[in-house]
Amino acid sequence: MILLFPLRGVPEDEADEVRELLTARNIDFYETTAGNWGMSMPGLWLRDAADLEVARDIINAYQQERVRHSREEYLQRKQKGLHQTFISAFIGQPVRYFTYIFAMGLVVYASIKLVFELGL
Repeated sequence: MILLFPLRGVPEDEADEVRELLTARNIDFYETTAGNWGMSMPGLWLRDAADLEVARDIINAYQQERVRHSREEYLQRKQKGLHQTFISAFIGQPVRYFTYIFAMGLVVYASIKLVFELGL
């Protein structure tokens, strides 16, 4: 059993497309999940080591195409002015960002106050 494709942090649409590619090429694999507590290794595993080279080639070609497509999509959104920047996100949800800034300030204040109170 060989780990072919780790699934931790992989978007669900990407995982689905990789599963479809492997199934279409009749590559025998099985999937493991992260488990109830998220401690296990989620991934796609090969049953037969002989399929490793072909499966890796399929996944590498797919990922290169995905990167190319994502880059093109990003550039199109950027040209149209639709890509999200920090400023546009801040304007869209100012309360959320002020809450984050307040929470960070509170953590820094508490940390500094503890250091001075303990005399370190």
